[in-house]
Amino acid sequence: MAETGSQSVDAKRRAWARIEIVGLAVLILAMLGLLFKPDTMGGVFDAMFNRALPIVANVFLTGLVGTAIILSVMTGRILERLGLTDALMRVFVPLIGKFGINSAVVVPGVYNILGDINAAGRIAGPVLVKAGATKDEQKIAIATMVQSQQSFSTFMLGLISLTAAGISAFPVIFIAVFAPLVIMPLLLKWTIYRNTRRVTLDVLPRFTPKKAALPTIFGGAKEGAELLFLLIIPAVAVVYAFIGALDFVGIWKPIENALTSALTAMSIDPETGIMAILASPTLAMGMLTKTAAELSPKLVVGSFVLAASGLPLSVVFGQIPTIWAEVSDLSEREALEAAIVGTVLRVITAVVLAMVLTPLVV
Repeated sequence: MAETGSQSVDAKRRAWARIEIVGLAVLILAMLGLLFKPDTMGGVFDAMFNRALPIVANVFLTGLVGTAIILSVMTGRILERLGLTDALMRVFVPLIGKFGINSAVVVPGVYNILGDINAAGRIAGPVLVKAGATKDEQKIAIATMVQSQQSFSTFMLGLISLTAAGISAFPVIFIAVFAPLVIMPLLLKWTIYRNTRRVTLDVLPRFTPKKAALPTIFGGAKEGAELLFLLIIPAVAVVYAFIGALDFVGIWKPIENALTSALTAMSIDPETGIMAILASPTLAMGMLTKTAAELSPKLVVGSFVLAASGLPLSVVFGQIPTIWAEVSDLSEREALEAAIVGTVLRVITAVVLAMVLTPLVV
């Protein structure tokens, strides 16, 4: 009997797991590649390297974008330390409460204006739960939050781009960044997420850090460097490496052509639009600062509005669902659906403002 039991255990150990089968298939393909086309694997890696290197090295490490990211994050933290976030909360939170919606829904969107979508979720999620926000109201909060840029550097570089294109920045920023904090909750309450109720926050949390001036400045610069080296550069390297690999096997060009046609039809500069969607809105705005003066103003406006959002897709599909599932009543799927709704509305906003607002601000 003992021998039978041992044989049963051995049989279970010898069973193939699904990932082992995948690994075996990869091994066989690799061996066949080395046998018949040994230059393919090296060629793919070389294509990935050559596509990623100019962006990582020339744009971020030695170009203006890397420095701009560090300085803009530092500027955002200084403004936060000077009470700007709390001042915005004082304006928008009571206003939303008058529209039959829990006033806490606007907290993550307001906090995210200075550009920290991860912190916005971790801080605002518990505030919404404590304020008794329904699941629909928590979804409204997420959809509203992604109307703001997830890095303050995107805002600052976008402001430079608007100025370079001869566009009056104030109406664009007011309508594209601040107005959605009121419009989106109302629109969603009337259409998709109707389970809302009027609740006003009796005690509004304070969001101004208590650090002294110098720690705030140097801490902001450090945070900007961490954002640059630990998040943006790895994300850009990954995306461009995959683009290089797809280009090597002849798949990327049709994808790029389709995206270019779609973005051009939506009055969004294709180069910066693709970058904002796939990799980094900050890099997209950095690229736009160099070309804005030569582009049609409506492309500049459309590109700015699109970039000043919760993009790239890695944030929408990865970071937002993970964070909000931990700090709110929503599951990852529910948080993801709300983020997608907000992102779709942001794309529509970019198209409408590019076509309707541009003639009025040039």
